[in-house]
Parts: sequence; C-alpha cells; structure tokens
Amino acid sequence: MRGLAATMRGAFAEAWSNRAGFWAQAAAMVVNDVAWVGFWVLFFGRVGAVRGWDREGVLVMLAILTTAGGVVLGLFANTRSLGRLAAEGELDAALSLPVPPLAYLLVRRVEAVNIGDLVFGVLLFCVVSVGDFSVARVATYVLGVVVASTVLAGFLITTASVSFFVGRNDVGELSFHSALLFASYPVDVFGGVGKVVLYTVVPTAFMGAVPARLVASFDPVLALVAVGVAVAFAVLGWGSFTLGLRRYASGAVWTRG
Repeated sequence: MRGLAATMRGAFAEAWSNRAGFWAQAAAMVVNDVAWVGFWVLFFGRVGAVRGWDREGVLVMLAILTTAGGVVLGLFANTRSLGRLAAEGELDAALSLPVPPLAYLLVRRVEAVNIGDLVFGVLLFCVVSVGDFSVARVATYVLGVVVASTVLAGFLITTASVSFFVGRNDVGELSFHSALLFASYPVDVFGGVGKVVLYTVVPTAFMGAVPARLVASFDPVLALVAVGVAVAFAVLGWGSFTLGLRRYASGAVWTRG
C-alpha cells in the first residue's frame, strides 16, 4: 500500500508541476460540460419531461456521470490506456515492481483535463440540490458516484484486456467512446434490445441513469442491484486483466507469426 500511495503522490506531483497548464486543461473540460448542460436545459425548456425524465433528473445524471468520469479518467487515467499499453508491450516495468500491476498502473497517471469533470460534477450536483441538500441526498449521490465509477472502470478494463489477445486496442477505444456517448442520455429514451444492452453488455445505465433515479427516490432493492452490478464489473475487470497479463507475461502474443 505504501508503494501505491507513493506512486499516486508522484502522479499528482507530475500533473501539478505545470500549474497553469493543469488549470487550463481542467477549465477547458468545464466549459465543455457547461455546454452540454446548456443543451439539456434548453431541450427540457421546450419539450418538458420525456419518458419520466425532466431537467433536474438529467442534470443529476450528468453530475454523477461527470464526477465518475473525473474519478476514473482523471485520478486513474491509465484506465483508458491499458489496452494501448498492452498492445504496445509497455507493461514490463509494472511487472518488475513489488506491487499489484493493475493497481499500480491505475494510480500511475493523473489526467488534468478530466479533473475538470470531477470538479464540475460536484459543483453541478450542489447547484441542482439547492433547497434539497440533505444528508441522505448527498450520501446517495456519493453511493451513485462509487457505483458509476466502479462500473465504468470495470467495463473499460475488461474491454481493454482484449488487447492482450489481439494485439490492438480497437475494442478498448470503441468501448470508451460508446460508454460516454450512451451514458450521456437517459436510458429510457432507448427501447427494446437497445435498452437491454445498456443494462448488460454496455452497462451505461449504471453509470448515470440508475444512480440518478436513486437520488430522486431511493429504492433499497435498486441500490442493492446497482452495488451488485458494480461488484460484478469490478471482478470481471480484474479477472480479465489478470488472465490477459498471464498471456502477456508468457510472450505468446508477441512471438507468434
């Protein structure tokens, strides 16, 4: 644990070494997030509620999604890069250290631009919750962020692990973009097979919509389901990476053909 803590401190120090650049990148992401919020505010101002979702519900969903995105892609920035590192054979250094390779890689790098997401998500939740800023609401928001972060990280690690077997990061990149795209919309705007996919194969429903529902109206059964899904994707991500790492360490992928 001391080694991982030292690695994380080093990652923060590296990201913070250029303070002007750090804040410039974070501010750029905040501006992007504000534009997205502006779109939804204008949209609901014209059409009202859509399939049970109103302006406040979607803004809470975006607050949870951006906070979780900031945690996963900002504080644990290598979550997105695992597939590339595996495909390019750049994991050797991690394997030589006396720390768990996956944990080390996740805390090794901080991405300043996505810290803007983290800051924005917290501020957006505070703004939306004005007049209803209870302990229970904050606790549910925190639970939702933990669930969303775990599901997002587990999903990205699982899909990135495909790179161990195919030698390319196409699946990981496609999964990253699809996750952020679909998670930005209320899951109920989709129907049929598409909706089923967003609860299972590409679990974006648990990255924003389901946690937002819990904030609006806490349901212990739904909360247990969400936590269960988060645990399942955490285990799936760890298992996929571990299995892929064995193949990487054996050299089988890099010596064939």
